Amino acid sequence: MIRDKSTKKARGKTAQAPKAARGVIAVTRPSFRRERALIKRGVWPVAGCDEAGRGPLAGPVVAAAVILDPDRIPRGIDDSKRLTAEERERLFDKICATAQVSVAVASRARIDRDNILRASLWALKRAVVALPEAPRHVFVDGRDRLDTACDCEAVIGGDGIVLSIAAASIIAKVTRDRLMCALAQDCPGYGFEQHKGYGVPEHLDALNRLGPTVHHRTFFAPVAAARAKHMPWTVEPVPDLFVVTEVDVQVEAAVEIDASASL
Repeated sequence: MIRDKSTKKARGKTAQAPKAARGVIAVTRPSFRRERALIKRGVWPVAGCDEAGRGPLAGPVVAAAVILDPDRIPRGIDDSKRLTAEERERLFDKICATAQVSVAVASRARIDRDNILRASLWALKRAVVALPEAPRHVFVDGRDRLDTACDCEAVIGGDGIVLSIAAASIIAKVTRDRLMCALAQDCPGYGFEQHKGYGVPEHLDALNRLGPTVHHRTFFAPVAAARAKHMPWTVEPVPDLFVVTEVDVQVEAAVEIDASASL
C-alpha cells in the first residue's frame, strides 16, 4: 500500500507535544501559606514586616509591621513594587481597616549616625514592638533577622512570597511617599514629590545646582560631592597618610658593646 508522505509528516507533527515557551518567567503573587502553617501549629499572632527607603539619597527609612486577619484579608495584596500608586493607596486603606498595623521611622540623622543597614533594622524592630498585639512569630524581608522577643524568620524576596510581608511593604511605601511629598513643600526645586529622594538624574541635577538640604543623607556619595561643592567649609580635610615627617633623635650617651661578650 502506498502512503502519502505529506499525510505521514502531518500526523507526525500532530503527535508531537507542544513545546514550552522559552524565556518566560512566571510571576506568582505572595501567599498566606506560611502564616496558615503556623496557625495550624497553634502559633498566632504572626506578623510580617518590611521597610521602604534604603536606597534614596534623602529622607527617612520607614518600616512597617502587619498582622493580617485570616478571615479578612484584602484582595490584591502584592509586593509594593509591582503595584501602581493608586493600587497601593487603595490597599493601604483596606489593610489599615482590617489588620493590626504599626509604623516606625528612622530619621536622616539616625541613618548618618548608625549607617543605613543598622537604621533600617532598628526601625523594623521598633515597628514590631509597636504592634497592638505582641506577635509570636515574625517574618521579615531580607537576609537579616531581628532581635525580637519571639521567633523571627528572614525571607529573601519576602515581599513577593509572604503575604504579611507584602502587606507591610505597602504600608511602609505609602507612608514614606506621603512623608516625601510633605518634605517637597519645605524644599522646592528638588522634586521629592516625584522621585521620593531616589538618585534619578533630575535629583542629581538639583543636588548639583542647589546643594544638599538637611534631609539629605550626609555620607551618600552624591550628597557628599554636592556638599563639598556648595559648603566646602563643612568638609573636614582628610590627612595624608603618606606624608613623611622628620623626627629629631638625640643620643645622650653611647653604649659600647663588647663583641666578645657572651650573648
